[in-house]
Amino acid sequence: MRFTPAALAVSLALLTMSSAGQSQRADHQLDPRSVALVQKGDAARGAGQLSEANGFYESALAVDPRNRPAYIALGAVARQQGLPGKAIRMYREALDLEPNDLAALAGQGDAMVQKGAVTKAKENLARIRKLCARECADATRLAAVIAKGPPPVVQSAQVNVKVPPADEKPTPKPD
Repeated sequence: MRFTPAALAVSLALLTMSSAGQSQRADHQLDPRSVALVQKGDAARGAGQLSEANGFYESALAVDPRNRPAYIALGAVARQQGLPGKAIRMYREALDLEPNDLAALAGQGDAMVQKGAVTKAKENLARIRKLCARECADATRLAAVIAKGPPPVVQSAQVNVKVPPADEKPTPKPD
């Protein structure tokens, strides 16, 4: 009689945990709508419509946040748009889902070089080489990007603005 409340609580907890596990899909099963949106994004990106492709990829992630190819594609779009910080973040999201994804590691390394973080990119290259039994295309491409180095920093033109001294009052404009 003393164990009845405890046994009831334990059985309720086990019942709740087992029912939660049945409703989840396996990690390798992506929502077909999400996969279709990634394909539309790939077509738009191939046509040079980066903004539209970005929208398709983000929609794919809204449908299924486990869609690793969508994160990788968003990283590639961000790199093409000259946004290496965003690209690094998107590749990190893909690597959170699969830490050994060669495309994500190579893309992230490329974005790191674009941002100027060559040392971190070399760490990604070492990791790719460790994962590849032999020389693979991702390692070769990233090694070439690292050898080329980061893009040169472009100085922006200075704009001269005349600021009146603090004791001068601005002249009012006639209405």
